[in-house]
Amino acid sequence: MRAKSFLHFIFLSFFAPLAFAQETSWQTIQTRILDRNCTSCHAAGTYFAQQSNLVLTQDVAYNQLINVAPANEAARNDGLLRAGTKGLESLYKSFLWEKINAPDQEHFYRDHPQYGSLMPLGAAPLTNGELEFIRRWIVAGAPQTGSVVDKTVLQDTSRYQTPEFKPLPRPMNGWQLRIGPFEVPPNSDREVFFYVLLNNPQEVFIERVEMVMRPGSHHFLLNTFQENTPASVIPPVNTLRDIRDANGNYILANLLPMQYHQFAAGTQWPLFNYHFPPGVALRLPANIGIDLNSHYANRSAASIPGEAHANLYFADRAKIKHVAEILNMNNTNISLPPNKVTTLTRTFTVPERIDIFQLFSHAHEHLTEFKVEVVGGARNGEIIYVAYDWAHPPILKIDPPLVLEAGQGLKLIATYNNWTNRTIRFGLLSQDEMMILFGYFYKSAVTNVTNPAATAIPQNFALEQNYPNPFGNAAASRFVENSTTTLRYSLPKSSTVDLAVYDITGKLISVLVRKTQAAGIHKIVWEAQGFAAGMYFVKMRAGGFQRTRKMLLLR
Repeated sequence: MRAKSFLHFIFLSFFAPLAFAQETSWQTIQTRILDRNCTSCHAAGTYFAQQSNLVLTQDVAYNQLINVAPANEAARNDGLLRAGTKGLESLYKSFLWEKINAPDQEHFYRDHPQYGSLMPLGAAPLTNGELEFIRRWIVAGAPQTGSVVDKTVLQDTSRYQTPEFKPLPRPMNGWQLRIGPFEVPPNSDREVFFYVLLNNPQEVFIERVEMVMRPGSHHFLLNTFQENTPASVIPPVNTLRDIRDANGNYILANLLPMQYHQFAAGTQWPLFNYHFPPGVALRLPANIGIDLNSHYANRSAASIPGEAHANLYFADRAKIKHVAEILNMNNTNISLPPNKVTTLTRTFTVPERIDIFQLFSHAHEHLTEFKVEVVGGARNGEIIYVAYDWAHPPILKIDPPLVLEAGQGLKLIATYNNWTNRTIRFGLLSQDEMMILFGYFYKSAVTNVTNPAATAIPQNFALEQNYPNPFGNAAASRFVENSTTTLRYSLPKSSTVDLAVYDITGKLISVLVRKTQAAGIHKIVWEAQGFAAGMYFVKMRAGGFQRTRKMLLLR
């Protein structure tokens, strides 16, 4: 009896500690994957944990994941669990697997646009070994105890790489826009623009934006122009415009239009497929022009091709409740001392309530961290966005939207590592820096989108009085100096339009429009910089119609 007791003691003393020391597969996932990639955002009290109702720290992670429906409404309605215990069946019903499976991202963004962003947010995807370890664990029933996966699979530290570029098919109900192909010389940046007219006689609404780019792209942006853009600044149509010449010098004529750009859509990801939330769409005015902007940074010793495509998909007007508006928070006051790490902050507040449903940052190669905090209200100080990869910042979908009341705002916190011997400032090259937060929001009131058939096509030709009138520096407010005035005119049918400005003697001084235009209401800005004060006449001829208006320029 004593011998048995002694042997039992020996077993417990020597073998039991070894058994307890053996790490379970779940412990491996927790300590080697979740703790290193996920818990910094999914800790109790963080914005991301509250939004997703998911905490991934060691004390609660397993119970938060297993057989629990996700907070994401679309995934919940699809019958997904965060992770289930039914083996292979659970793998294909796992929201956790959907969110981390980077190699299947085309399916994720195409088939499940309301599932949000791939994880980890703002960081590199999990290694192929980490993904395989989690996949096998789910297939094995996702147990909390026991070792069901060989740890050697973690030795595969390779990560998902973007597949070869494939042109987008043209949309059945929408537009396709393309820029390129163009050559990007070795060890250089090349940033180009390409202005296209969409010739839409009435306003349209966009519910989805899809983009693809060849490898090496820093960004692809779609910009419209502000209403006060002078006609002389609008670039030529269907012409590739470089931002720099062959010697690397800026081409001022191609820089000037950028001052009047208004961001519409864009990404730094080589594959991008964004659906606006149900009932929300982006408005594009009639006769819109879009300036495509592509930036490539080629660090190789050989030339590479640059090319980017965008598909814009039309929304059903009857289903629109909110019109998406552009969030653009841009800090240009950047000065980064040489050989130092510098953190910059900038706070932006809003004048009225807005509901933000998408955010993404934009910076260049010296950025190491980009964070966004809420300013004011119950969430004051909460981090709601973080990015560590300047080239591919996360596109954060916020559902439900982040509500900012009047006077509240967002604080941008960006850290840069200037390893060079020069001071770095705001600029357009990848060696310069930027600090921009883009996104979309809508105002809380429900929008009434009218039927275009009843309002878009005018019944008669017309030339409205210019606005403002009089105009010029002497007529401007103390806040604005402006030598521009806007002219609106109506075409009941497609017509050849001649719109020109004459001085008091009848001398032609400026041709504003001389081309065929589609039916609809059109608008153009006359830039009167350099002209003397006095009375001017604008004359319109179209389809047998003639009309003249007086304009008074003050100095």
